[in-house]
Amino acid sequence: MPDANKENTLNQLLVGVVFGAPGQRCMALSTAILVGEGLSWLPDLVERAKALRINAGDKVGVDVGPLISQAKERVNSLIQIGVDEVAQLLLDGSNVKVKGYENGNFLEPTIICNVTPQMKCYTEEISGPVLVVLEAEYLDDTISLVNNNPYGNSTAIFTTNRATAHKYTHEVDVGQIGINVPIPVPLPMFSFTGSRGSFRGDTNFYGKQKILGIQFYTQIKTVTSQWKAEDATVLAPGSMPNMGRKHFPCLL
Repeated sequence: MPDANKENTLNQLLVGVVFGAPGQRCMALSTAILVGEGLSWLPDLVERAKALRINAGDKVGVDVGPLISQAKERVNSLIQIGVDEVAQLLLDGSNVKVKGYENGNFLEPTIICNVTPQMKCYTEEISGPVLVVLEAEYLDDTISLVNNNPYGNSTAIFTTNRATAHKYTHEVDVGQIGINVPIPVPLPMFSFTGSRGSFRGDTNFYGKQKILGIQFYTQIKTVTSQWKAEDATVLAPGSMPNMGRKHFPCLL
């Protein structure tokens, strides 16, 4: 969301979940929806992605390592299909050569924008250091995009507005939701809670399962949130008459 903590959001998106590992962990984030004025963050996103260091994974200070052996061809193919479908390749990392590993399976951070939900680079999980960017004008448009996707494994929203976060977590049909947390995998005492195309069976497979009769008929969501103190807005109390009584500001 445009009101999110920009530094925190971009830092978590880049190294943490999009390009780290490099995009091949099971919960890697491959799609971002920029809402409203949040689209203006794209140039900063590109510049930070360019600054990431790529090399062998055992080298000190490396941000992006190599792909597994068979993955590079598939990832490059999905990138090219996106371009053929008129997506914009905002940052192309396909031609990288790493000194000493010229034949290695390296791919630099890649960002594809102007993507629509019908494009294969969105419908297929790329599993590489590639970020697919969609645009939405309003929060409701974002919720529709998420709910129209056949899968419901996890999603995250970045915002400093609790009302926005509340609406999003209640209206998206996704099992694992993060608020300012990009990889919302719940702690072990809770279960994996993917929904729709991301779930098979009738009950979740770990966590507390004491009331199975209820859970059989219940779709569970887990929400993992992080609220930073520096994002709080402090306003001076109002100057309304207090009829001689001591006035205390009310924080809701």
